[in-house]
Amino acid sequence: MTEEGIEEARSRAKQLAKEKGYILNVDDRQLEAVLRGLARNQERFGAAYCPCRLRSGDPEKDRVIVCPCIYHEKEIEENGSCHCRLFFKKKSE
Repeated sequence: MTEEGIEEARSRAKQLAKEKGYILNVDDRQLEAVLRGLARNQERFGAAYCPCRLRSGDPEKDRVIVCPCIYHEKEIEENGSCHCRLFFKKKSE
């Protein structure tokens, strides 16, 4: 994967977090690992599939795990973060 791909994943994640009122993981190591996984999947498979969930190999079935996956809102609401720990609920100020 390229640095450009990782930066594109970071930019998409930042934009989504801003739009939805989330924050990105503040642990730089963990954040980088997820962004690298998203960039890798984008380059290999043509979509930013969640790096923390298994793909079936069927693009129709796997659409639900393109980041942000369909599970992220419920996970953030219930757990404070999504499964990958990319997005976190913003703490009340």
